[in-house]
Amino acid sequence: MTSRERVRRVVNRQSADRIPLDLGATSVTGISASVLYGLRRALGLEEKPVRVIESFQMLGYVDEDLRKALGVDTIGLWRRMNNMGLPNTDWKPWALMDGTPVHMCGGFAFDCLPNGNVVAYPQGDKSVPPSFMMPKDGYFFDAIPRADPFDEDDLDAVRDYKDQFRVYSDEDARWIENEARRLHEETDYAIVGHMANGSFGDAAAVYGASLKKVQGIRALDDWLAAHILYPDYIHELFDYQLGIYMKNLEIYHQAVGDRIDVIFTQGTDFGMQTGELISPENYRTFYHKPMKTYTDWIHNNTKWKVMLHSCGSIVNLLDLLSESGVDILNPLQCSAKGMDPLTLKEKYGDKFIFWGGGIDTQKTLPFGTEEEVKQEAIQRVNVLGKNGGFVFNTNHNIVGGTPISNVLAMYDTFTRHRNHD
Repeated sequence: MTSRERVRRVVNRQSADRIPLDLGATSVTGISASVLYGLRRALGLEEKPVRVIESFQMLGYVDEDLRKALGVDTIGLWRRMNNMGLPNTDWKPWALMDGTPVHMCGGFAFDCLPNGNVVAYPQGDKSVPPSFMMPKDGYFFDAIPRADPFDEDDLDAVRDYKDQFRVYSDEDARWIENEARRLHEETDYAIVGHMANGSFGDAAAVYGASLKKVQGIRALDDWLAAHILYPDYIHELFDYQLGIYMKNLEIYHQAVGDRIDVIFTQGTDFGMQTGELISPENYRTFYHKPMKTYTDWIHNNTKWKVMLHSCGSIVNLLDLLSESGVDILNPLQCSAKGMDPLTLKEKYGDKFIFWGGGIDTQKTLPFGTEEEVKQEAIQRVNVLGKNGGFVFNTNHNIVGGTPISNVLAMYDTFTRHRNHD
């Protein structure tokens, strides 16, 4: 089978010749630029600066030679604008803290602070305060809280977030259409479309790091508390956001048609290590309606499968997520409470395609031995890959500092066991 045929069959619950592999098709299934550089060197591929396709998490773009070397089956139809509010064009050289040579988008603007930290500016504008910070020994940026304290007597969600969500421009639509056509005609990979910039309640959206100025409820703890204290604010924002998202869905569909197979729609983290960040009752109150609205439209108008990303322990939300129309669940953080892969496969294998969960990126991959990496990869393939419905990827992005030997061990093990059924 071609990669496109393989993934298409798996997400439609049909038999395939082997388990598909994803690396780098989304902003939650990628690889740190520094690890990517080392992986290319270890595989004997051309040594060259890594293009940073996602500048918040500093994810590297997976080039064709690496896809072929690892047997990757997917490719991402990325957004034109990145998380810093800049177009991914006009690449220029830069270097990470560990010396890894990279290429950043042309508008990238930064300063090195006396303490060794690096700050970056929204939309490349140094006339406003920085919105991103990378610690001196870090591998990715954190959002810098910038909003002034909000006035609970003057809450207006549309006013506060109106610059954050917008209808696609003609330029956006043409770019999406051209890129979708190029990927479909020039490759045989399964194409994953990106529309997660509309994620309801995503922490990245709450901080508004791509905006020059933010206001309203913007700190994550305040945002979570607002579900109880200011529910009308949440409903107002989600209604506004949904209206824009639905318009963008129509534009996106006109631009890509059936060229994509999977649409990555939401990246909101509903869980933490020990449990959910939100109760099932509050999920239904705030999130079910907007998600069900757009997933119904997708299922009624396209052949796409809906992918949702949510970290942490979300076991008590899984039935609701299925009810909300989620087809593909990412990433399966199996180290979190209640997220045992065997239990998930047995109970939810008929409700979700599992995309991820191939290995723990918090402990095993960065800190385990090569043998531990191999054993965990085999166990996950045997459990999650049984009877299909599984696309191999890690629990989340492969983070900076991960030993290259462990990354090689993971992919080598997967290659030797991916024909398992």
